[in-house]
Amino acid sequence: MAQTISSPVSQTLFGHPKGLFYLFFAELWERFSFYGMRALLTLYMVNVIFEALTERDFAAAAVYASYGSLVYASTVVGGRISDTLFGYRKSIFLGGILMAIGHFVLAIPNDYTFFLALAFIVVGNGFFKPNISTFVGSLYKDQDPLKDSGFTIFYMGINIGGWIAPLLCGWLGSAYGWHYGFGLAGIGMVTGLLFFWSGIRAGVFGDQGLPPNQVHLEEKVLGLKRQTWISVFAFIAAPIIAILLASYKAVGSGEGFFGDQNIVNLIFKIVGVFIIGYLGYIISNVSSEERKKLIVAISITIFMTLFWGFHELSGSVITLFASRNVSLTLLDAAQTNSLNSMFIILLALPISWMWTALDKRKINPRTPYKFGFGMLLAGLSFFVLAMSGKAANTEGMVPFTYLLIMYFLLSVGELFMSPVGLSKITDLSPQRIVAFMMGVWFLSSAYAFQLVGFIGKQLAIESESATVGGLDSLNTYIDGFDLISKYAIGAGLLILLIAPILKKLMGSVH
Repeated sequence: MAQTISSPVSQTLFGHPKGLFYLFFAELWERFSFYGMRALLTLYMVNVIFEALTERDFAAAAVYASYGSLVYASTVVGGRISDTLFGYRKSIFLGGILMAIGHFVLAIPNDYTFFLALAFIVVGNGFFKPNISTFVGSLYKDQDPLKDSGFTIFYMGINIGGWIAPLLCGWLGSAYGWHYGFGLAGIGMVTGLLFFWSGIRAGVFGDQGLPPNQVHLEEKVLGLKRQTWISVFAFIAAPIIAILLASYKAVGSGEGFFGDQNIVNLIFKIVGVFIIGYLGYIISNVSSEERKKLIVAISITIFMTLFWGFHELSGSVITLFASRNVSLTLLDAAQTNSLNSMFIILLALPISWMWTALDKRKINPRTPYKFGFGMLLAGLSFFVLAMSGKAANTEGMVPFTYLLIMYFLLSVGELFMSPVGLSKITDLSPQRIVAFMMGVWFLSSAYAFQLVGFIGKQLAIESESATVGGLDSLNTYIDGFDLISKYAIGAGLLILLIAPILKKLMGSVH
């Protein structure tokens, strides 16, 4: 399917490729669907799916961790399929369709379809998420100084969706029922696909995002085209993943991070070994210059694993803390999930301008230093939550202000790390494996959710009562937040200590 469309760099808006803004809105609505559902998910599991269980917090933490891990792990497979067969455009369409199906199935008030709905979202995200991000990078020339700000603009689109979705889906879920909120998330996904299709029709992507070999993709295997087989296997994968998600109970016992293993936990430990081995194989088969940059790419991915492990507590433990121990004003517990994205929107452009201003003065800190400062801010954010216990009333309720300050600090830390790291993965990775490395970047979130699950289980409140709260739950959460803050601050200091070494390995990549 040859296309002769003008290069995207010749079609610009505000100095950036026009395609960026179509991807901006496509991602905005996809994130609307994702974060709208996420805002409701833990509360829905605790109050509906596992309502009859005394260990409802533990079960919800296990499923939330497995779901989050599989959502982001699927990006490695989706990125590889895009690199070798499908291309960005087809992958994004297939992923969007699967995710929309998942959201609409989740809108069905039936406990038996719950895990199948999550499974469709898992598979769909694997095709959608890594490829739309990589698509953004492909619109810019190598070492384009606008690339960092382009990714920051794109990142702001993600967070507009993440800001609006919890407010609207949370309100619908509270006022009319959980499934209306989930249904609105599905409508958001369909809207994102329509924006992406309009960008293709307008020709703003040029010849970017097409399959690497369309002829090979259309060849038949057992009577079906290869591209058809990819879609078939994607749909078959959903019920298999649903079974994994439903198998949340531990199959082994033990203490610490390696205890309480369910099937998904065990799979991730095995997969982790293979991923490390494959990365080692890649590093041994590239040039010396590529090897240095890949080491940095892998290092910042490891740092992000730890950061996301703390950050993604917002959708589980922090949401439950808000529901049980925060004197909420204007927002309900589900809607507090919008605070992170609200601060990202307010701060994204100022921080982007700050990097540009510092760059002009030649004092813009290199990526490793930004990561160190970002991790320190994450530690401070949980320190604020730990201190909130000192202001609790006799019923164990803390002022809403502490939650606001916590999300502000965490959001600044996120802007120091995530959009910068997202851009650097495309700069530091050899072009032939860039989508795979983007998948590995998102895999950091997959393993982060294993950390989220572990923390969630440690902070689970076991009670026969559906109404959980008071001083007992407050003390459990406060002690947990205090420990998290110490680990995060320690990690930030370690990153700053090794930053000079990573800076040298990066070479000319800023």
